[in-house]
Amino acid sequence: MAALVPGVIPAPLTPAHAARLLVLRNFIVYKSAWKLFLTGFLEPVLYLFSIGIGVGQLIDSFEFHGEQVPYAAFVAPAMLATSAFNGALLDSTFNVFFKLKYEKLYDQMLATPLTTGDIARGEIAWGLIRGSVYSAAFLLVMLAMGLVDSWWAVLALPAAILIAFAFSAVCMALTTWMTSWQDFDKITLAQMPLFLFSATFFPVEAFGSSVLRWVVEATPLYRGVVLCRELTTGVVTWESAVSVVYLVAMGVAGLLVVRRRLDRLLLT
Repeated sequence: MAALVPGVIPAPLTPAHAARLLVLRNFIVYKSAWKLFLTGFLEPVLYLFSIGIGVGQLIDSFEFHGEQVPYAAFVAPAMLATSAFNGALLDSTFNVFFKLKYEKLYDQMLATPLTTGDIARGEIAWGLIRGSVYSAAFLLVMLAMGLVDSWWAVLALPAAILIAFAFSAVCMALTTWMTSWQDFDKITLAQMPLFLFSATFFPVEAFGSSVLRWVVEATPLYRGVVLCRELTTGVVTWESAVSVVYLVAMGVAGLLVVRRRLDRLLLT
């Protein structure tokens, strides 16, 4: 209304207000397509039931940091991290690519007081929210199944939110380099090994002291799995601190790259 009154200059948008507007826009768009949210949530739940519970009947327990834990309790936190990973990846790749290359939505946004930094923060925030919703729902499943063994688990949801932030930022940054839908084969090529080899279904010690183990321990999903697993089992070590620093740095770096890439793609 201020813009319609002569002599009244509307207040500039703050970064928080701008991000809230983009999140609200995405919420309105997805409100009628809520079934799409089930896709990323159901996959980890089905893996938990089939492998964590099914295969778990054949395995008495696993040793984790010197403690014996049921196999289902070992797999469940990995699926929690995967829920955050799936939610962030889906929105920050496929949807961002369509808005950027075909819908030209971001070009339209720049005709308003929004900036490329606002777009980056808003879209990453939405990917973070989607991953967090998946994680919160999965955490409730874990509680209902009795797979949470420690009060440290109250920090599991913040940990999942951090995972979603890190992957949302990096995946959006990578999407800005994509030129066609065929490029999404590369996303699948990276997504599946991350899921299978991040100590998801077996401890990383199974790799011994090989180079492969060092590679696995340096991957982002492994850091998220370790963080969630230590919190839900109550066996917290220095690795959790390493994972937090790793994921924060990853998310901030992704955010900075997204803004620079959007500047180059949309302002030049």
